[in-house]
Amino acid sequence: MQFLLAFTVAGPLIGAVAALLPAPPGLKGKSPDQAVLRHGVIVTGTVLLAAIVLALGFDRDHPSKMQATTDITWIKALGVHIHLGIDGISLPLLLLTALLTFLCALYSYFKLPEGPSPKAFVALLLVLESGTLATFAVLDLMLFFLAFEMVLIPMYFLIARWGGAQRQAAAWKFILYTLLGSVVMLLGLLLIGLKSGTFDMVALATDNGRGLTHTTEVIAVLAIAIGLAIKTPMWPLHSWLPDAHTAAPTVGSVLLAGVMLKMGTYGFVRIVLPVAPDGMHTFAPYLAAFAVAGIIYGSLACLALVRPGAKGDLKRLIAYSSVGHMGFVLLGIASMTPTGVNGALFANIAHGLITGLLFFLVGALKDRYGTADLDTLAGTTGAALYGRAPRLGGLLAFAAVASLGLPGLAGFWGEMLTLFGAFDPAAGLSRPAFLTFMAIGAVGTLLTAAYMLQVVRRVCMGAYSTEAGTQSGTESGTGTTPPYIADIQGYEFAAWTPLAALTVLAGLWPAALLGLSDPAVQKLLAGGKA
Repeated sequence: MQFLLAFTVAGPLIGAVAALLPAPPGLKGKSPDQAVLRHGVIVTGTVLLAAIVLALGFDRDHPSKMQATTDITWIKALGVHIHLGIDGISLPLLLLTALLTFLCALYSYFKLPEGPSPKAFVALLLVLESGTLATFAVLDLMLFFLAFEMVLIPMYFLIARWGGAQRQAAAWKFILYTLLGSVVMLLGLLLIGLKSGTFDMVALATDNGRGLTHTTEVIAVLAIAIGLAIKTPMWPLHSWLPDAHTAAPTVGSVLLAGVMLKMGTYGFVRIVLPVAPDGMHTFAPYLAAFAVAGIIYGSLACLALVRPGAKGDLKRLIAYSSVGHMGFVLLGIASMTPTGVNGALFANIAHGLITGLLFFLVGALKDRYGTADLDTLAGTTGAALYGRAPRLGGLLAFAAVASLGLPGLAGFWGEMLTLFGAFDPAAGLSRPAFLTFMAIGAVGTLLTAAYMLQVVRRVCMGAYSTEAGTQSGTESGTGTTPPYIADIQGYEFAAWTPLAALTVLAGLWPAALLGLSDPAVQKLLAGGKA
């Protein structure tokens, strides 16, 4: 098991090196480009298979226990170890990362974004996967920081070299924001490690802050939270996200929203909550206030973009919706209760599945129409997907209602549990303040429904013009037959179906996730004693 986890983390890195080497003559197929894209599918598929085997071998009777652990001294003078392990908190995120990366590699095999060498594209995708998997698997603060930073460079190049309009500016904004936050976060991690005498996250969580003074905890939480909040992203440190999503290629947006945003919230749960509980207690009301501000801000921004005549970009709208959804995750964490934290972890997974699917769908729309502009897609010769591509339109409507939190789908449970956590926050936190935050968050769910239903109405519904019908080659020119738009293709069906199926499964069987996370959350909040 420990070898399997090490392979899952390091496998993509080895695959990235292999992708840059010349393909053996027998494996080139029609072209070297095809060979390297097939290599990406094989490597990510193997990593996904290893993650599934890891999950099947996971001891579900003891999900709070670190399993498949590896602990090797790396830098003895600093006390830094190559310490790996998974529990009920990190296992679902590991599986989500492996699944989304495989689906992105599969999608790219058939629909590679325009840009430089496919070799570089596949290598960057695999380095990104390795860094993200390592973030969720490492149990040493310094190793966590290195893994946290490892994903920045490949994502920068994916945006800057394979992105769309304004890609250079968006990539620079992304890298500068996240690097600045990382520098501040490093100071907080070093402060904790040096003051407590260890960088081991398990030992620090068990100690539960008893080896740190209140002042040390407050300073450390402030520094670490800034870095994590930028990656999450939390309002008002979110402004890099809409630009990055708008410019990124489809698979870049899927991975950015689906797994990279989860690294920030995971850091709050894995490091800040158990290691510095007093410092977190001090900042929890402020974190909750920023969280609900993000919920409302993200929703209002989406409502402004979906308004007719606003020339709103659909990718940009979904990016702003992510600010709101991650606000619910932060609100659950800020409650410092098992209910709220479990809701936050559930919402993390749900957001990865649903928003990953949404970005895939918007990418497909942009490929078909050459634009993601809502006014164009809603025009008289616009999308009208229910008539022109009914399966694509139906899946877009499904993803939209899942995103707004329809009961029975994955988006419902996370938001509901985070609001329940705010209803009854941890001892010592102001209940009237958190009740106010809960009420504001509930308003945010209504605003989310408003803009998502507007998206469905404008993109999926609509009339066909006579002119459009004539151009499509109809005999009468009456416009009764819509112009041909390709419906869901086979490779798209293969890449999107797992996300839709898991969205339904998590909505109907939430215990599958909550049964894993709850014991581990209880243990973290109790200082390793549960």
